[in-house]
Amino acid sequence: MTSLLLLGATGLVGGHVLELALKDDRVTRVVAPTRRPLPPTALPAHPKLENPITDLSSGLPDADWWTVDAVISALGTTRAKAGSDEAFRLVDYATPLGAARRAHERGATRFSLVSSTGANSKSSLLYLRTKGELEDAIRGIGFSTLTIVRPGLLGGDRSEFRLGERLASMALKIAHPILPRRLRISPAHVVAKVLLDAAIGGEKGERIVEADQLSG
Repeated sequence: MTSLLLLGATGLVGGHVLELALKDDRVTRVVAPTRRPLPPTALPAHPKLENPITDLSSGLPDADWWTVDAVISALGTTRAKAGSDEAFRLVDYATPLGAARRAHERGATRFSLVSSTGANSKSSLLYLRTKGELEDAIRGIGFSTLTIVRPGLLGGDRSEFRLGERLASMALKIAHPILPRRLRISPAHVVAKVLLDAAIGGEKGERIVEADQLSG
């Protein structure tokens, strides 16, 4: 039985993780901190759900809810939405890393991370370099079970409109039959299931799940 901290519950992948976790009998408690309350119309009150209202990017509160068995980080944004390199790195690097350290200090032993295909701390591209640096930093914390999922372009219905992703998704859907699996769309619900299963019952050690293992 697992108590779980979910970072990024309002995002595309995080939303799927939350839905799956609340239905999963192996999960006893889901802590999903968000800046604003999760909408009751989209997510009715659930006895397993705790929804602390806090902006983790502004600081990590001292709270009992950090004490969990496992963490899933589905935090992420884009450079364009964040508005600057610094703001992007705050969301995609500093915040998940700080939360990972705090939860580990409180006893969490398993960590599942949404990264990106092509993540590399030596990359010249800000997005891929940041993802790679986060992977490296999380490795250094000492979780007994670490699962890093590197999806390609995520498939699913977002609450926000991203023109570039929408156009790319349309193109990939058309080309789907002829594309190598590593270049196909990674369905968000598939990514979410991999993250949750690893956080609940993943084997000790590190596992990397690449995009070609996630596509349809």
